[in-house]
Amino acid sequence: MLANDFGLDYSPYQVHSRREIIALLRSLQEHGQLVSLLINGGSEAVVTSILDVDSVNNVVIVDSAPNKDLNDRIVKSDNVSFETFLDRIRILFFSDDVRSCMHDNLPALCFSIPLTLIRLQRREFYRVATPVANPVRCVITPLDEEGKPLEPVSTYLQNISAGGVALVDEKKALDNTIGLIYKNCRLDLPGGTPVTTSLQVRNSQELTFNGRSLRRLGCMFINLPSAALAAVQRYITKLEREQNARSTGLR
Repeated sequence: MLANDFGLDYSPYQVHSRREIIALLRSLQEHGQLVSLLINGGSEAVVTSILDVDSVNNVVIVDSAPNKDLNDRIVKSDNVSFETFLDRIRILFFSDDVRSCMHDNLPALCFSIPLTLIRLQRREFYRVATPVANPVRCVITPLDEEGKPLEPVSTYLQNISAGGVALVDEKKALDNTIGLIYKNCRLDLPGGTPVTTSLQVRNSQELTFNGRSLRRLGCMFINLPSAALAAVQRYITKLEREQNARSTGLR
């Protein structure tokens, strides 16, 4: 599972057919799709692309990272994640045997064709980055050991899906215990009534941004009311529309 997901069960979306996996990988190659390669729980990422899918030798070849140190860390990692999209369908696959190789006389990375691949086409799994200039706030009120409310903690969203959110806790004020549930969290989505929901911590990362140490929490919505889910989906649609407009030069 990728570090920036929310504890979702991917098993219903796994592809086990070798023929189908090879066909999907070759489609990614033919379309020139960019692929995010992630190591260290997603704290380091490289944008790459598939150069070749060799079914005879059971090898996938991708572009190498831009520098030797990063390539070395990729090769030493025993859990490399790959994430991309094909026709708006999210594709995930993983490897524990990435190696250095040569392709067309240039350095590259290669690994065995994955035994399984995840293909997600349900809208609620789409994660959309939220604006950096005008961040979306999420206010969480922790409880003490006696269940009494403590000082509210203001965080901001890094991304959002209908499954959950990724929060940035700038002061590391929140307990990041995996599985911990925060109740009555207030999500201040722009242009609407704030959404109140419970959030369960699914993963935690320590990040450094502009020399500052931050904490990123991947949280899953718990029993999100249907009206709140509709508000989240409307906001996701709005963000996607704005991002598509910018990418096509309409804004």
